[in-house]
Amino acid sequence: MKYPSIIQNLIDQFAKLPSIGPKSAERLVFHLLYRPQNELHEFSQAIDYLKGSVKQCQICFNFSESNPCYICNNIKRNKTIICVVAKPQDMAILEKTGSFDGTYHILGGNINPLENISPQQIKIKELVERIKNNGVKEIILALNPDMAGETTSIYLTKLIKQFPNIKITRLARGLPMGADLEYADEITLENALKDRREL
Repeated sequence: MKYPSIIQNLIDQFAKLPSIGPKSAERLVFHLLYRPQNELHEFSQAIDYLKGSVKQCQICFNFSESNPCYICNNIKRNKTIICVVAKPQDMAILEKTGSFDGTYHILGGNINPLENISPQQIKIKELVERIKNNGVKEIILALNPDMAGETTSIYLTKLIKQFPNIKITRLARGLPMGADLEYADEITLENALKDRREL
């Protein structure tokens, strides 16, 4: 069946989102068609404000309403410890444990030759600059225990070892191989943070 072009266009837009196939996109569009106009207005406004109101922190590359973000701006955070994560969602889930008082560095992805993602395409150079200029004592590598995460961890370990006074640790192996930080429970993550080990 051919839908009107307005409906088909929105289905196509939803289908561009990660994990949304054509069938899921179709369901979403028809769900929206049955919602009241004021809900649709709120929904479109939230999308419209997303890019205009959210900034990227110049220090850690988190998304925030302020720059620097609320974590980098917090004087109670330990600026000598940086926890390196691949994406903002990983930082958010670690924050929920309430067991880390340092700062973060969001790479914006992992090194992944299969997807043509090289070290130059993620925020590694910026991490090195932070290490050089900010009295950093420890780097925690909190990357997913999959191939891309391991590749990135190995690369970063070699790079950071040129700074002999920096301790390099990683999350303990409470996280199973192939797990995604975003879906790990808070107790597992809390234990992984507490039991991190030096590389």
